[in-house]
Amino acid sequence: MPASFIDPILISLKIATVSTLIVTIIGIAVSRFMANRTFRGKSMIDTLLMLPLVLPPSVVGFILLVGFGASSPVGRWIETIFQHPLVFTWQAGVVASSVVAFPLMYQSARIGFESVDSNLEDAARVDGGGKWTVLWTISLPLSLNAIVSGIILSFARALGEFGATLMFAGNLPGKTQTMPTAIYVAIDSGKMELAWAWVAITMLISMVMLLLSYRVSVRT
Repeated sequence: MPASFIDPILISLKIATVSTLIVTIIGIAVSRFMANRTFRGKSMIDTLLMLPLVLPPSVVGFILLVGFGASSPVGRWIETIFQHPLVFTWQAGVVASSVVAFPLMYQSARIGFESVDSNLEDAARVDGGGKWTVLWTISLPLSLNAIVSGIILSFARALGEFGATLMFAGNLPGKTQTMPTAIYVAIDSGKMELAWAWVAITMLISMVMLLLSYRVSVRT
C-alpha cells in the first residue's frame, strides 16, 4: 500500500496512543483529587474540566491557537526550548486530542473512585496504610473497570478528533494528516474509494473500542 494511504492511519494511531497515555495519567490524578471532596468552587472547576466535551471543536482549536500560538508567551517559550513552534506539528495534534478526550477519562475515573466504599479506605488507613498504599491497594483496584472504560473511550475520541486538530495541527500529509482530515480531503477531491477505505478502518477501530468499553462496563 502507498505511504499516502498508510501515513494517516499511523499518525492517527500515534496521536491517539500518546494522547490516551497523557489523559490517563492526568485524568486519574485530577479525578482522585475531585472525588468525594467538597470545597468552594468545586462545581466551577468540574464545569471547566468537562467543558471541552460540549464545546465545538473549532472553539477548542481556536483557544489552543491563542494559548499556544507563536504570538503567545507560552508558544514563544516552547519555540525557544524546542527550537520550533508547537503549532502544525504532530505534537500539536496530541495536545488537541488530549484536550477533547480528557473529559471522558476524568468523568469515568471520578465515577470509579466515588463508587469505592470509603469504609474500606478508612479501614486501610487505620491499619497503617499511607495515602499511596490506600490508592494502589484499595482505590485503584476497585475502580479499575471504570478507569479502563475511560481509557478506551478516550482513545476512540482521540482517534476521531477532527476540528481542533485541523485548526491547531493542520493537515500536512505525512506529518499531521490524520484519518479524519484525510477523509475530508479525499471527499473534497472526489476520491470516494479512498475516503471509504479510511472510513471503514476508522469505524472498525471505533467499534472494537466501544465493544471493549461495553464489556468492561458490564463487569463493573
